[in-house]
Amino acid sequence: MNTHSFDTGTETFERDVLKASEKLPVLVDFWAPWCAPCRVLKPILEKLAGEYQGRFLLAKVNSDEHPQLSARFGVRGIPNVKAFVDGKLADEFTGALPEAGVRAFIDRLIPTPGEKLRRTARALVAQGDFDEAERHLRSALELEPGNHAVRLDLVELLLAKNSQAEADEVFAPIPERERDERADRLFAVLALWKKSQQLPALDELEARLAVNPEDLQTRLALGERLVAENRFEPALAALLEVVRKDPGALRTSARKLMVEVFNLAEGDAELVNKYRKLLAGALY
Repeated sequence: MNTHSFDTGTETFERDVLKASEKLPVLVDFWAPWCAPCRVLKPILEKLAGEYQGRFLLAKVNSDEHPQLSARFGVRGIPNVKAFVDGKLADEFTGALPEAGVRAFIDRLIPTPGEKLRRTARALVAQGDFDEAERHLRSALELEPGNHAVRLDLVELLLAKNSQAEADEVFAPIPERERDERADRLFAVLALWKKSQQLPALDELEARLAVNPEDLQTRLALGERLVAENRFEPALAALLEVVRKDPGALRTSARKLMVEVFNLAEGDAELVNKYRKLLAGALY
């Protein structure tokens, strides 16, 4: 037994596991006194909890005494070890693994130095300290150039500061084959920004439309420029106008860009739902 290994249950699980996992990984061992494999695995887990000296926590749940927790987290057989990181289930295994297997499982969860800096940066962003967050992310990237999560965090931060050119440079080393959904979304943002650099300035486009409101080519360009500046609502309004009024190629381009914006603005469900319905009405 050690200070990094403890029993928990239904009433304390939120504090002991979910909240604690925001700072470091928490392994939860679902076991029962009658389970022979549990008696094999438990001392291995406790030994490693002591050896790792607080780099992870071990919370033990007697599944006979806390069946609600077993049901909540889908425990179908024991021993079942579930790992929580940032309040969410990150990984798990069932059965009594040998010590080497348990050690490998733990090592995959423990944050690297770069990941620790990344977590600190995320906390700083939440506090509104963007400059310090950027310094932490740059330090993390120096330590771990291949850590795409750090790289994407920095890209997002730079985009939020309207430093698109620098964001594009930071994004560039990520190979296409290694892009995930988040990376694809940021790539689309940067691609739209690059395209917008070939367009006239926003005030020039607005001036043209003031003279000729029916200039749909200019209205499409206005929509592209607004998307590049993350001004999604006026962009969608401009693009919808093109869809409604043009029967040909401009309509197709505007529709495609609206669909891209729906993906980019997925965090604003109200806006996306509103313009999805308006687009459907305009098309059909």
